[in-house]
Amino acid sequence: MLSTAHAQTRPAPHPEDVSPTHRIGDLEVVAELPIRPGNVAPAAGGRVFATVHPLGAPAAAQLIEITGANSYRAWPSEVLQRGTGASADDRIDSPLGLLVDHRGRLWVIDMGLQLGKTRLWSFDIRSGQVLHRIELPADLAPKGSFIQDLAVDEVGGWVYLADIANPGLITINIATGESRRFGGHASVQADPKARMVIGGQEIQFQGAPAQVGVNPITLSADRKTVFYGAMNGQRWYAVPAHLLRPGVSDEQTAAGIRQVGAKPVSDGAATTPDGRHFFTNLNASGIDVLDSKGQLKPLVRDPRLDWPDSVHHFEGGWLYVSVNQLYKTPAFTGGADQGKPPYRVMRVWVGQPSR
Repeated sequence: MLSTAHAQTRPAPHPEDVSPTHRIGDLEVVAELPIRPGNVAPAAGGRVFATVHPLGAPAAAQLIEITGANSYRAWPSEVLQRGTGASADDRIDSPLGLLVDHRGRLWVIDMGLQLGKTRLWSFDIRSGQVLHRIELPADLAPKGSFIQDLAVDEVGGWVYLADIANPGLITINIATGESRRFGGHASVQADPKARMVIGGQEIQFQGAPAQVGVNPITLSADRKTVFYGAMNGQRWYAVPAHLLRPGVSDEQTAAGIRQVGAKPVSDGAATTPDGRHFFTNLNASGIDVLDSKGQLKPLVRDPRLDWPDSVHHFEGGWLYVSVNQLYKTPAFTGGADQGKPPYRVMRVWVGQPSR
């Protein structure tokens, strides 16, 4: 078992906590870690999983379970992960996006930055058994891809993915492997007007002002609508899910895209069963909400939200957030890593969603 040197001081908070003392926007620390969490995924029974961000320093694990306020363990095992060793087909390499579906499966998109191939994994969260390992072919994940977010329709059997580097949306049929990529549309491209400015400084990425394409992607509760937007974007889009599947022309898909509302410059988004959309707001160290009336409003602002990366909702009234100071990594600074632990997993009270 891999864990931090700190003692476990308390268990991870339960995602179904419905204490009447919580108010909308209340923010709590779930865990403080010496490593950067990439994305975070709550699950039933109070369990919380996270990836370790591949743009951070080399780590002994790439996929972890939070076990306490200052502790974690490699999950499902150290053997199944690259760690600081060599890449291999049967090991997790460079995962980032993850979520837990309501059939007890943890889904992980592994960008394979060291291995050179992108794969989609799923695990049984009870046993840790590998259920799926789907390798994406080159036409879906061409060289230079950075496929980092996903949404899963566990009922219909589809996975929807976002590629920020070769901006596009990818759809995979879980059972058959049938797939499709949709790209070349303005909605998946970065908006030059959506500047990334933190602490008064425009953020650079690989030596140029950050201009990142489609990133956060979510599903409606009925799994019929895919929502998405660019990280450097100010618009949140929707498209009927069936229009992203194989057999549909790009023209048909483009005709079905509509704008839902505004969004901030954001690295993550979550859609609750009642149709609210929550976004990390990178520029404002906060989280925003797009309500059912199409109004974008601040939910919380807090200096501890120093690059709030992903947000995920499972059930109950808590929205889980990974906070990792990502803009301080060498890919952004062009030099040394300027991040300072602790990095955090947090949660914000958004209220019980009404269906």
